[in-house]
Amino acid sequence: MGILGRLRVLLQSVFGKGHVRIGIYGPPNAGKTTLANRISRDWSGDIVGSVSEIPHETRRAQKKDNVVIKNGNSSLTIDIIDTPGIATKVDFHNFMECGMNEEDSRIRAKEATEGVIEAIRWLDNIDGVILLMDSTENPFTQVNVTIIGNLEARELPVLIAANKIDMDGSTPATIKSAFPQHDVVPISALTGYNIEMLYEVMVKLFGKAKRK
Repeated sequence: MGILGRLRVLLQSVFGKGHVRIGIYGPPNAGKTTLANRISRDWSGDIVGSVSEIPHETRRAQKKDNVVIKNGNSSLTIDIIDTPGIATKVDFHNFMECGMNEEDSRIRAKEATEGVIEAIRWLDNIDGVILLMDSTENPFTQVNVTIIGNLEARELPVLIAANKIDMDGSTPATIKSAFPQHDVVPISALTGYNIEMLYEVMVKLFGKAKRK
């Protein structure tokens, strides 16, 4: 490695990376793809994927590369990884209750289960995580606690986005008290409310992430 290469490695070790892979994780219907679309559309004009009220619409990881986020004089280039929803159990009956026929429900359940496995595998190839939680629901779920524990064991930077604060019953303070060891930013991915605060924390937190 030449002098310039060693200097680049030294600067990266001190100041972190300007280009990172960020995974968006969370349970089904927390708003992961809505947030991925919001970030991508705000900074590149494109969307990442389609959304649906039926759980597990995203059953394969979706990527949007080279999205540049700016915060004042600072910027961060990210590859967004919109991951399938994490669930401890996928039951095809739940899809039938949403109006799908049995055959399609069974197929969706199989794909959703495979998606959970794929989402977990992606943890080996990302530099930080935005963990989306529905602020209208109790955050003390098995899924949320398991995800947090897994991320902490991997020492990945975690930013919790308390989503859906535009809805009645939203209590982002409950999420903050449940996981005080992590940054929590209340947002509405749908309306864009407080999204600038999310970008500010992303640049500060993930800009220091070490690239794998």
